[in-house]
Amino acid sequence: MADRKLPFKERIDSIKSAFVKAGAAKKFRISYQVLWNIFLLLIIFGVLGAAFAGGVGAGYFASLVKDEKVLSYESLQTDLYDYTETSDIYFDNEVYLGKIRTDLEREKVVLDDVSPLLIDAVISTEDEYFMQHDGVVPKAIMRALFQEVTNSANQTGGSTLTQQLIKNQVLTNEVSFDRKAKEILLALRVERFFEKEEILQAYLNMADMGRNSSGNNIAGVQTAAQGIFGVDAKDLTLPQAAFIAGLPQAPYGYTPFTNAGELKSPEGLQPGVERKQEVLFRMLREGSITQEEHDEALNYDLTQDFIPPAASAVDQYPYVTREVEDRAVDILKYYLAEQDGYPKKQVDDSKQLSDEYKAIAKRDLGQRGYEIHSTIDKEIYDTMEIAKNQYENYGPNKTVMDIDDETGKSVEVSAPVQVGSILMENHTGKIISFTGGRDFEQEQTNHATRSYRSTGSTIKPLVVYAPAVEYGLIGAASPVVDVSFTHNGWSPVNFVTGKEYGILPARTALAKSHNLSAARLFGKMLADGYDPGEFLRKTNPERISEAEYSYPAFSLGGLDHGLTVEENVSAYAALGNMGQFNEPYMIEKILDQEGNVIYEHETEPEEIFSPAASYVTLDMMRDTMINGSGVAAPQTLNFSTDWASKSGTSSEFHDNWFIGTNPNITFGIWFGYDQPSSMGSEASRRAITLWAQMMNNAREVNPDLIDPSDKFARPDGVVNQSICSFTGLPADSACSAAGLTIDTIATEAFNPSGENEGLSTSKYVTINGKRYVALDSTPDEFSSTGALLSPNFAEKMLEPYGGDASKLFPDTNDYFDNLLVADSRLEDDGSNPGTVTARVSGNSVTWTPSGSSDVVGYRVYSGSRKVAIRKVDESLTSSLSAGTYEVVAVDVAGKESARSNEVRIGAAPPPESEEADETEQTEESQDTQATATPPASTPPSGGNGSSNDEDEDVEEPEEPVESPDPPEDEEPEDPPEEEDPPAEDPPEDDTEEEEETSSDSREESPDDDNSSDSSDDNTTDEEE
Repeated sequence: MADRKLPFKERIDSIKSAFVKAGAAKKFRISYQVLWNIFLLLIIFGVLGAAFAGGVGAGYFASLVKDEKVLSYESLQTDLYDYTETSDIYFDNEVYLGKIRTDLEREKVVLDDVSPLLIDAVISTEDEYFMQHDGVVPKAIMRALFQEVTNSANQTGGSTLTQQLIKNQVLTNEVSFDRKAKEILLALRVERFFEKEEILQAYLNMADMGRNSSGNNIAGVQTAAQGIFGVDAKDLTLPQAAFIAGLPQAPYGYTPFTNAGELKSPEGLQPGVERKQEVLFRMLREGSITQEEHDEALNYDLTQDFIPPAASAVDQYPYVTREVEDRAVDILKYYLAEQDGYPKKQVDDSKQLSDEYKAIAKRDLGQRGYEIHSTIDKEIYDTMEIAKNQYENYGPNKTVMDIDDETGKSVEVSAPVQVGSILMENHTGKIISFTGGRDFEQEQTNHATRSYRSTGSTIKPLVVYAPAVEYGLIGAASPVVDVSFTHNGWSPVNFVTGKEYGILPARTALAKSHNLSAARLFGKMLADGYDPGEFLRKTNPERISEAEYSYPAFSLGGLDHGLTVEENVSAYAALGNMGQFNEPYMIEKILDQEGNVIYEHETEPEEIFSPAASYVTLDMMRDTMINGSGVAAPQTLNFSTDWASKSGTSSEFHDNWFIGTNPNITFGIWFGYDQPSSMGSEASRRAITLWAQMMNNAREVNPDLIDPSDKFARPDGVVNQSICSFTGLPADSACSAAGLTIDTIATEAFNPSGENEGLSTSKYVTINGKRYVALDSTPDEFSSTGALLSPNFAEKMLEPYGGDASKLFPDTNDYFDNLLVADSRLEDDGSNPGTVTARVSGNSVTWTPSGSSDVVGYRVYSGSRKVAIRKVDESLTSSLSAGTYEVVAVDVAGKESARSNEVRIGAAPPPESEEADETEQTEESQDTQATATPPASTPPSGGNGSSNDEDEDVEEPEEPVESPDPPEDEEPEDPPEEEDPPAEDPPEDDTEEEEETSSDSREESPDDDNSSDSSDDNTTDEEE
């Protein structure tokens, strides 16, 4: 090395020697002085330039911040701590559900609950001089400024934690010198007002952290710790703390989860792992950790700590979270408006105010960290969802046209049968559970609370029977009229079109859901000046217009929009609560960030029905599951409690309902397609079956709630009464003699008075199935004895719509077998009946009917001896022994026609001796004397029947054995296969034809209908 340097030194010496020899030393000194002076001048100019630049910079900085308002401590405190915090939802009994829907989830944490490892990692990575600076680091700012001016590829940034906090909480993310100047100024001011710990806590809650395992955006270290590792911020390990500390630089680049909540691929995780390693290096450099801790954390496989993808509260309970959020917004809207001096009524009356505060409420719900405590029982909700998801008998999907959200074009989609249900506590209105629909991903409409549908017959107790009981117009077993009519073009029908049930007890009409009787009773109340819709109106149904309450079709569920399941169930809950209505609610209370209760529900019951009227109506509704349209329910229920219930089906089976109430709770269910379409005749049974299965599941969770041991308590004001079953008036001797007395329960307001007008005993005849009042001269053998109803009273019973009085007692209703109307008379035409023609077939004589219209029967003679009789509706034949016979017709006045031609059965007898003839005549005379005495009375006959082929003589007229009337069709919600539903809706008022029950049960005969209607023996007016 020395050998190489020697020639170089010699060269330098030679150059210096030459320089001195040339007299250059002097010149050098001169040049040196000049250069020194120039350098000094440059320094002076540099200092002056720097001062000038500083002045210009200071002036420019001042110009940038001259309009910036000097913020007070209070303002800065509000802004710094005004980071959004997601509100939380709770089930009933403080069971945590999750966070509400939001674009950014954040959970606030105090510094004491943050791991020191995480604090060191954040400071080492984001602001190593945090504990020393006063809000800014000048050299860092100069470095960042130089990089900006030179457009350097390596931009390190110059913001402290304080500046980052100011940028995110007070200013914006705008990239400009103006914003940067304000940021520096405010950072200096913040450092004057706040402690380092306060600033650090605010930053840790503010920082963006990417996504959690549900794929939701998150902010704040507590949310990140929970959402990524499943632990609290205070429990983070060193590798976990280093990973979270590195996230704020590029949250979505370093986060381990995709927006779908899935773990990224190894390649996708690598940037986050490398960032963690950089944080560990900086912690080591700053002395926060030892080399051993660094190496251990560096080699740790952090992917094993990432929690698996987890469904958020919105994913797990979408219907609950959506419904609770919507209701919380409504509550907060009024709360926030009231804080600004606007009362609830003013907000309701102003759409502008309502919309404004609703928007503010939505924003605050996502940012203010409220605690929303709902009434939903998690266990009952879960078990009802299990029943819903396991049920396999909803019915087929329907192909319908729908609008595609992306293309806006009509497309064919497969629409399933939807379901909505509500379980409500009677005495509070608390919604314990509900079913929003089949699948939230397919249809987001909450069918329990947001879907308005026709109620069908479930409206009958609310607007027909309970009001009539309340007004004192009927008792539980009072007679109602089920006879067809037409009113202003509206012709309602029963489930089986053309079927009419005449006079029947109110409880039977309700249990079997007959339409004509409900429509008539409702119409009569309207005609008499009552307002039967006033009770439902008190429950505040949202979409029923005032005009609808007076529609005749309102009685059958003919509504413009309908009710939600929540509205319908809450009205039934009022009946179950002895007439006390409670507004349904799902939010128990709301707390703010500080734990202050800003809202708590208060129950304010309102009486819509009296306790007595409620009890009588409930007693009538008990029959629904016993022998009415809800008999399918007890077939599925695995427990028995005091249920009062009602089914409902709208026109064409579009909507199917079942609602049941007991002393504790009310539960209602609805089935239907979103686009109304027929579900078929079995839909009602399917809905009732799922209703029962849900109740079975709920009872397993809370038997004391669902299956109370107590029955509905009979309140004061309920009385027992004996009435005449077809007039509804107090029973008298005529009614008792006719066997028509019935016991019922009613309110004290039910006080029928007056005599049983025109009620008397009378003979009648039956022709072509129709009963007519007989004349005094009508032969007894052709008439029956029954009770006679005056035409005035019949007309009164058919008010206000009128109708065919003869249909008051149809053949299919044996409840009033022997009743008839006084104006149903068969008049005598004044002439003898027309002659008939007889003939012989084997050992039977048959004959043609008489051509006269007033004929009531026929007599068969053998000589002078009457051997057989036949009523006009019986078969015109008689099986007789050998002999000659003639037939005569008998009219209503008792006149006989001329005898028919003589006919013979068997061969003519051979001539005999005179002595034999005398003996035979003597025997015949004795026989005649033994049989010729007429009966003292004739047993009543039911009319229609088949003939008895035994011969009848004068003494014992032939009475045909009547074939029993076909059993009356009950009308269950599910019609028999051979019956078609009503072909069309009523033409007026958008009526949706309600279901009528149809089964082969018979109603009680008058003789069996003297049982009490009281709840003590729980009897009914209908025999199964």
